[in-house]
Amino acid sequence: MAKLTKRAVEAMKPPAKGRQAFLWDSELRGFGVRMLPSGLQTFVLNYRNAADKERRINLGRFGVMTVEQARDQAMIKLGMIAAGADPAEPVENPRQETTVSDLCDWYLAEAEAGRILGRRNRPIKKSTLAMDKSRIETHIKPLLGARLAHTLKVVDIEGMQSNIVAGKTAKPRGGGRGGAITGGPGVASRAVATLQSILGHAARLDKIESHPSRGARKLASKKKTRRLSEVEIKKLGIAMRHAARNGEHPVGLAIVRFLLLTGFRISEGQGLQRPWLHADAGYVSFPDTKGDAQIRAIGQAAAELAASQPLRKGCPYIFPADVGDGHFTAAKACLARLCASVGIVGVTPHTLRHTFGSVAGDLGFSELTIRALLGHAAQSVTQGYVHVDEALKLAVTRTCEKIAALLHENEAALVETLERRVA
Repeated sequence: MAKLTKRAVEAMKPPAKGRQAFLWDSELRGFGVRMLPSGLQTFVLNYRNAADKERRINLGRFGVMTVEQARDQAMIKLGMIAAGADPAEPVENPRQETTVSDLCDWYLAEAEAGRILGRRNRPIKKSTLAMDKSRIETHIKPLLGARLAHTLKVVDIEGMQSNIVAGKTAKPRGGGRGGAITGGPGVASRAVATLQSILGHAARLDKIESHPSRGARKLASKKKTRRLSEVEIKKLGIAMRHAARNGEHPVGLAIVRFLLLTGFRISEGQGLQRPWLHADAGYVSFPDTKGDAQIRAIGQAAAELAASQPLRKGCPYIFPADVGDGHFTAAKACLARLCASVGIVGVTPHTLRHTFGSVAGDLGFSELTIRALLGHAAQSVTQGYVHVDEALKLAVTRTCEKIAALLHENEAALVETLERRVA
């Protein structure tokens, strides 16, 4: 008898008809796997209860549950037995049998129905739920889904975080949209935040007795400081014009330019709708953003760029997708190609946003003004009257003009370089 492993379980041979075969673990007494003539394998636990009666319970099927998951369940059951409980008896408190996976499914269903409130005591946004669901399916369920929620400890939550950082939930790029899942500190920290939020809601709404992970520490995220220098902005402008003459997607190019001229988040830029744009007045009225509904001032060059985009009948988006009635979603890939063509590295859509704020800072505008430019300090609509602060108009106009001017400098020399590179 040796320690139960995946290889040992897979090596078992089906017994004769009418018989059962068992393979027992050498380290955890009573823990083993039972195999039927059909080939079905089930993890089991043999034990004696407080009344000294021998019992056997099923822990789960091999294939659905891994050996280590079954071992964890067996240890949990043995702990219950040591405390005087009998896992084979009917459960008096259903909350004690709720798994992390059960809680995740409950949270998604309740939140989608609007019965769980998030920030500012409002229903959780669909975009937030989409990210939560991705973290649940990709990281939380694979690592902790089978665990009983009430048995979780801080060490389990931080262990999940470490496993995500180490790449244990990493996956290659699939056939659909999206890139490869690689993990990392940022992803791990956000997954912990999502799980803690779920557990907090569950404890508050009496799905579990207490918050089992209170006090778990999340990895500090590394602040993004990358910005484009003036030279790089000039290079990017030349790359745009060169790419436009060589088959780059015009909508992708327009979005990249728009993001740099406004400092908008990529979701705000790509998803911009025509009814929200007030080009003549120089602002966009978002009905909903990361910071709720708000007014965002934009410069003339950005307003004209957005207003000049071709209309598509029946599509509300300024930057429509090629197919269907949705919005364009490939601006990030377009930006990557532009930067590669002129040797600019380390750039993401957020870099454009940070660049806009940094240029405003270079022009002497205050941190408070820059926060308002970027939508961190909301400009609101009161009783139907739109008010955009004059200082904010000045800041956005000068910043937009500065970036627009840089995008059109030094064209001749860089175009010649690019043409030689293509040749």
